[in-house]
Amino acid sequence: MATSQSFSDRLCGIHAATIVPMMSDFQIDEPALAAHIASVASVPGINGLLVNGHAGENFVLSLAEKRRVVELARAHAPKDCLIVSGVNHESSLEAAREATALEQAGADGLLVFPPNSWALAHADGCVIEHHRRIRDATTTPLMFYAAPVGAGAMAYAPPLLEQLVADRRFVAIKEGSWEVAAYEQNFRLIRKLRPEFVVLGSGDEHLMTSYLVGTAGSQVSLACVVPELVVSLWNAAEANDWERVRAANEKLYPLVAAIYRDAPGGRATARLKACLKLLGRLSCDAVRPPQPPVTPDELHALELALRLAGQ
Repeated sequence: MATSQSFSDRLCGIHAATIVPMMSDFQIDEPALAAHIASVASVPGINGLLVNGHAGENFVLSLAEKRRVVELARAHAPKDCLIVSGVNHESSLEAAREATALEQAGADGLLVFPPNSWALAHADGCVIEHHRRIRDATTTPLMFYAAPVGAGAMAYAPPLLEQLVADRRFVAIKEGSWEVAAYEQNFRLIRKLRPEFVVLGSGDEHLMTSYLVGTAGSQVSLACVVPELVVSLWNAAEANDWERVRAANEKLYPLVAAIYRDAPGGRATARLKACLKLLGRLSCDAVRPPQPPVTPDELHALELALRLAGQ
């Protein structure tokens, strides 16, 4: 798509991280996915989509399925919608093949996820090598993903982050630290190293705080459930109207806690899908095993949080 804006410019503002609707047999429901993409991407203020992210169950999709997700996003989102696809694979060789395929499918940019095995242990050289292989297999703009500090060794310490940011093929980072001190430390380091580098404050649990510290925007799954509220929070922050920011945050906070914070962890995708079903935007909220469906307690908390958010 022809545009006068650079990829980095187009990353500004709110980008929704979408889910992948599935049928009861756990196969992708393509018509529901197309409708989900079209609905979310058409909301004023949603400037782009992150597909094949954590919310999109990227760790349990095949390469063919991930490619199809990008194709559907390209076909059903508005023509000016920026499409970024996640790349997530334990093998660097397979991650590079995946990146090539997703670029060919029409992604405007690629977000490189740290393999889950890195949460156990890894050498810094593994991180550099993984990103290098993806870089060398593609030509599209690339982004880093900064994992939550609770993800153990998966999170990038400042010395490693400094090495990563030095690679000019990478132009942005989804800063998902989900811990304010780490977010601010990383934000300040990156801006010192490369002032033009795009930092997206994307920890759904502290959007208001990251907007106060500084950010160019967000790629967040919360925006696939309540896109208008997330956009209103961003617009108020951009206008330095912090009273309006706090009011929007008050509406969002119970929902953020119910989706992302309440124990047990790792349940966000199931809860996002349950929210969309409660709102009448999804007929089946199945998630692929090993994730089980939401429990009655989770469902009750989500129902209450949606009401408090005015949904």
